[in-house]
Amino acid sequence: MVLESVSYWQRTSPRFSLPTDLPPVADVAIIGGGLLGAATCYWLARAGVHAVLLERTALADGATGRNGGFVRAGTAGSYPEAIARLGQQTARAVMDITYENRVLLRQVVQEEEIACDYREPGALQLALTEAQSEEQRQEVDLLRAEGFSAEWLGRAQVQAMINTLLAPEILGGRFLPEQGLLHSARLVQGLVQAALRHGAQAYQAEVHKIEQDGAHVRLRTSQGSLVAQRVIVAINAWTSTLLPELTKVIVPVLEQMQAYEALDPIFSMALSVHMNTGEYMQQTPSGNILIGGCGSVAPNAGVGVWESVPTIPVQKAIEQVLPRIFPLLAPQLRVVQRWAGILGCTQDMHPIVDVAPTFPQVFFVGGFTGHGMPFGLRFGQLLATAAMDGFLPSALQPFRLDRPSLDR
Repeated sequence: MVLESVSYWQRTSPRFSLPTDLPPVADVAIIGGGLLGAATCYWLARAGVHAVLLERTALADGATGRNGGFVRAGTAGSYPEAIARLGQQTARAVMDITYENRVLLRQVVQEEEIACDYREPGALQLALTEAQSEEQRQEVDLLRAEGFSAEWLGRAQVQAMINTLLAPEILGGRFLPEQGLLHSARLVQGLVQAALRHGAQAYQAEVHKIEQDGAHVRLRTSQGSLVAQRVIVAINAWTSTLLPELTKVIVPVLEQMQAYEALDPIFSMALSVHMNTGEYMQQTPSGNILIGGCGSVAPNAGVGVWESVPTIPVQKAIEQVLPRIFPLLAPQLRVVQRWAGILGCTQDMHPIVDVAPTFPQVFFVGGFTGHGMPFGLRFGQLLATAAMDGFLPSALQPFRLDRPSLDR
């Protein structure tokens, strides 16, 4: 079994080199070349702000470039679970922001001509038991009562959407229309290229330390110092390396995936099933099926792991998912790539956006718990506004560090 450190998204993206000759000053410095950093840089550049993006290794090298490529509007976990964890008002705020994000994503991909295979085929979560069926039906009812599109599909309806025989245990599924899929690394590259066209700058540099410098902020980096009026820290799981007071707030969790050799079209939508901790998959336009999950098989469920290296037990567990739900596919399945990524997770499965506790000119964002793609464009837009105004917009209030659902 060959265990790799490069993802399918990274392997199928064009090379994108960043210069290292760091400028001495910037209006706003953004640390992190994933989706949130790229989106924030893009919106700042469009507003005419001198924005400088700093990435330690390569664009989309972290969680953004190692995920499932889902842009599913909504909460992490089911909507009823989110209401129980966060309260009705906050759960609804998540729904609203992620639906706003979808509108922005459509707009930016079209306007900037970003070739990232973006499409909206919907998202289907399979039900394997009567208990799962009932939970999904209740979620559909709740979503529809609040004005969101959702359907419960019986087994025959699900079978009509998938071009291979379903396993007998599949009873149906919850379907959310117009949910998105894309090539996550190409999206990030496209956003940064667009930001550069609008006047931003991007460099490869590792930030070692944040320091106060009078009314400004000084970043000590591998390529020298940079002084900025404001700073955005968008490094997710690695937030505590620069803001150590957040060590227990955003914690690393290892997530693993694999890619199968290209097949004729089997399914077009974002597909998920709860067998272990929740497994998810998409079939790319090239025919490769990408699948991830099974994190509960790992020691301590992968919590506290800092290396993006797949492990054999989890990889073997992932290999069992497709043959179980699509038994006729088993002879055709051949794994061609395996990889892992580090998620930034919070106790309440809810992202954080706030002012850094020790630096009033520094904003940070992270803790998406594997659900960052649905927030990227909208959070980036709101963070750009925060960097220009000097305070967080009211739309980000439900995501602040001092919320009741986050035990610090």
